[in-house]
Amino acid sequence: MSKKVIVIGAGAAGLLAAGFAGRAGADVLVLEKNSQPGKKLNITGKGRCNVTNNCDFRELLENIPQNPRFMYSAFSAFSPQDMMELLEGLGVRLKTERGFRVFPESDNAREVTDALVSFAKQNGARIKTETVCGVLSENGRITGVRTKENTYPCDAVIVATGGVSYPLTGSDGDGYAFAESCGHTVRKPQGSLVPLVGESGLCRSAQGLTLKNVTLTAKNEKGAVLFSELGEMLFTHFGLSGPLVLSASAHMRDFENEKYHVLIDLKPGLTHEKLEERILRDIEEKKNKDMRNLLRGLLPSGIIPIVLAKSGIQADVKANALTREMRRALRDTLKALRIDIDGKRPIAEAIITSGGVNVREINPKTMESKITSGLFFAGEVIDVDAYTGGFNLQIAWSTAYSAGTYAAME
Repeated sequence: MSKKVIVIGAGAAGLLAAGFAGRAGADVLVLEKNSQPGKKLNITGKGRCNVTNNCDFRELLENIPQNPRFMYSAFSAFSPQDMMELLEGLGVRLKTERGFRVFPESDNAREVTDALVSFAKQNGARIKTETVCGVLSENGRITGVRTKENTYPCDAVIVATGGVSYPLTGSDGDGYAFAESCGHTVRKPQGSLVPLVGESGLCRSAQGLTLKNVTLTAKNEKGAVLFSELGEMLFTHFGLSGPLVLSASAHMRDFENEKYHVLIDLKPGLTHEKLEERILRDIEEKKNKDMRNLLRGLLPSGIIPIVLAKSGIQADVKANALTREMRRALRDTLKALRIDIDGKRPIAEAIITSGGVNVREINPKTMESKITSGLFFAGEVIDVDAYTGGFNLQIAWSTAYSAGTYAAME
């Protein structure tokens, strides 16, 4: 008789786990609270879906700051290249972009979701729209799942409920409650890949301004560089957002005990010396202009008040009145505009969740609970997270492969 496996959650990890469990011979039922599967997957990567990163094993682990060693077995069993091969076998044509980020050629996340639904169903999985209320166990072994409408007996349960980011997609942390009811501990969830709060009064003056081709460097109070990358960012009413900022936020993990700041190089293509030459040339050509107007040839107008304030220069100071010290202060600010960071935006605004079920309580090869036999975990519900670039979805794929494959075994 086939082993009965219930997967809780029809997201990225749940759909893939269901497909692999079915392929391994299990009788699989997927229970999803949303009316349609893949609700969160459909909006990842701004709807484009960065499915994985086509990098080597070492780089894969290097992009996981939280519990990378736990992922060693899962990545060995199911790699980014394995996922790419699976998707292309399901008819999803892929392309690799900057930083080895892999996307569907269609730039349509729904194509990926549809392929995963097909994969699950082709392997015999049934998908039902029901909200799970609890996981049932007796004597340290899974016995079933209770929903609002029914009780389903089973031999194994795969919890693939996601974290608590994007709660409107159904990620409300219920998977943590299921884990705790079976004796697991959960590291408190916090947002990762999330906008940053800091110097809101100053940043509000440039609200809506996007900076492109700038270098953002994140540091702790000791001056250690945590992150540094060239790209795009955005000023908001509360602080900072945009791709660079979201990436930097993943490196800021302890606001209770650490202080952080970012430095923005507004002119990364110019050395300090070349930038000073440019400033001197502008002053020579426009001696009688005040500084707020002089800088319009060098900067977007929205950021000029911030640069002048940080440089200690009055906006109406004439260019020819600038002292050597003031000029150097301006140059240094343009190369390292400092914004002190007070914290992160609410977890509901985060792309992913950092925190989750304690990895010490999960078998890293099988994803099975070490506490309750027949209980498996896959995806964001586990206390593993990564930087941007497709790495978080690869965590989902690899843990789903292990969970689905081993949950089906006798």
